[in-house]
Amino acid sequence: MNDTPRSNLTELSVSELSGAIKRTLESGFDRVRVRGELSGFKRHTSGHLYFALKDADALIDGVVWRGQAARLAIKPEDGLEVVCTGRVTTYGARSKYQLIVDQMELAGEGALLKMVEERRKRLAAEGLFDESRKPALPFLPAVIGIVTSPTGAVIRDILHRLADRFPRHVLVWPVAVQGSGAAEQIAAAIRGFNALAPGGTIPRPDLLIVARGGGSLEDLMAFNEEIVVRAAAMSAIPLISAVGHETDTTLIDYASAKRAPTPTAAAEMAVPVRSELVAQVARYGGSLVSALTRFVGERRTRVDGLRRGLGDPRRLVEEQSQRVDDRAERLALAGARFTEQRRASVAEAFARLPHPRQQLARAEDRLLGLVARLGATNEAAQRQRSQQRDRLTELTGRARQQLQRRLTESRAALRSQVALLESFSFQRVLERGFVLVADATGKPVSTSAAARAAADVVLRFQDGSVDARVGEASPPGSAKPAKRGGAKQDRLL
Repeated sequence: MNDTPRSNLTELSVSELSGAIKRTLESGFDRVRVRGELSGFKRHTSGHLYFALKDADALIDGVVWRGQAARLAIKPEDGLEVVCTGRVTTYGARSKYQLIVDQMELAGEGALLKMVEERRKRLAAEGLFDESRKPALPFLPAVIGIVTSPTGAVIRDILHRLADRFPRHVLVWPVAVQGSGAAEQIAAAIRGFNALAPGGTIPRPDLLIVARGGGSLEDLMAFNEEIVVRAAAMSAIPLISAVGHETDTTLIDYASAKRAPTPTAAAEMAVPVRSELVAQVARYGGSLVSALTRFVGERRTRVDGLRRGLGDPRRLVEEQSQRVDDRAERLALAGARFTEQRRASVAEAFARLPHPRQQLARAEDRLLGLVARLGATNEAAQRQRSQQRDRLTELTGRARQQLQRRLTESRAALRSQVALLESFSFQRVLERGFVLVADATGKPVSTSAAARAAADVVLRFQDGSVDARVGEASPPGSAKPAKRGGAKQDRLL
C-alpha cells in the first residue's frame, strides 16, 4: 500500500500550461504601446520582420507580420528609438513571450533627426553629395520636368511663376509627397524622366524640379529616404530641390544640383526674366559698338603713327579746332545780329506799309467828301464814286499782293540765313559722334593737360551732358576699357 501523499494541484500538460499562459498574457495586455531601441533587426524571406525592443534594463522580442510590414510609417533599422503599438503574446515552441507589432513610429523628433543625420553622414561618405558630380543648370531650358503632387498650391505657384518670367514647356509627373509609398513614387519619377530618350515622342526635360510645400519633419520624411536621395544623385538631368519652407532641410537638398528655399524660388532659378534678357542683349549691343569704336580708334592711332613724317596731326587738329571754335563764336554772333537785323527790317516794312483797311477808310473819306460837295443826286458824282470805289478795290488787291510777296521773300531769306547758321553750328558736329569736353565753368577743354588740371569735366553729347572725372592719362596706342555701369553713372576718362 502506497502511503505517499497526493497533491491537490491539477496536473497540466506542457501544451496546456503554455496555452494558459498565452491566454493570460493576451487578456491582460490586449493593446499596448512600448518604447525602446530596435536591435537585431532582420527581414525574413517570408516578408516578416523580426527584432528585439530593448531599454537599459530589459528586452522583448518583436514581430511584424508581412501584411503590416508594408504599411509601416518608417523603415526599421538597428539603433532607432521607436514606439511600437501591438499586443503581447507567447511563442510556446520556445517558451518566450513577444510583441506582435502593427504600428511603429519614431520616438520623438530628436530620434528622427538623429536617424536623418546618421543617414546623411553615411551617404556623404559615399560621395553622393560631392559638388563635382552635380551638373550645372541650363541657362534657358526648353522643357522642364516637375515632380510633385498634382493638387495643391505648389504646382500652381511654379506654373504661374514660370509664365511670368519666361514661359516654357512643362511636364508634370504626379506623385504622392508623403505617407506610405511616397518615396518610391518620387524616385521612380526622377528615374523615369532620365529614362526618356532625346527627340522621342515625349520630350526629355532639360531640368527637373522636385517640389513640395511645407510640413512637419514627419511629413517631409519621404525626401529623406535613401531611395530618393540616390535617385537625385544619379540624375543626369540637373535637378532643383524645392521641399518645404526656407528653414526646412532634407537629404535630397544635398544630392540635388541646386536647392531652392521655396517652390516659387525654384521656378525663378529655372528660367531667367525675358525682359531682363532683352535689356542685356541691348547692353551687349552697346558694348559691341563701343568695342568697334575702340578698335577703329586703335587703327586710326596706328595710321597716325605711320604719318608722323607729315607733321604732328594733333597740333594740326588743335589749331583747326581752335579756328573752328573761333569761327563758331563769330558765326553765332553774326547769326544773332543778322537775325535781329532781319527782324527789324521786317518790322520796319510792316510799319511803313499802311494796312489795306486804313487805305480803304481814307479813300472812302475822300469819296464821301466829294459826294457831299457834288450832291447825292449828281449823276456824274455817282459815276465818279463808282470809279473811285473800283479803283480803291484794285489798289487794295495790289497792296495785298505786294504785302504777301514781301512777306514771302522775307521769310525765305530768314529761313536761308537760319539754315546757314545751323550748318555752322557745333551741334551738327556732336550729332556725328564727336564730344565737346568742357570744365566746370563751361569753358571748352582742348588738351589732355587741361583735362587733368580740370579733374571734373562735362562731356556734352548731341542729346545731353554727362559729368565725368579725369583719371590717369593713357599712353598713345593703349585703350582702357570703359567700366560698365548704369546709364547715369559718372565714368573716369
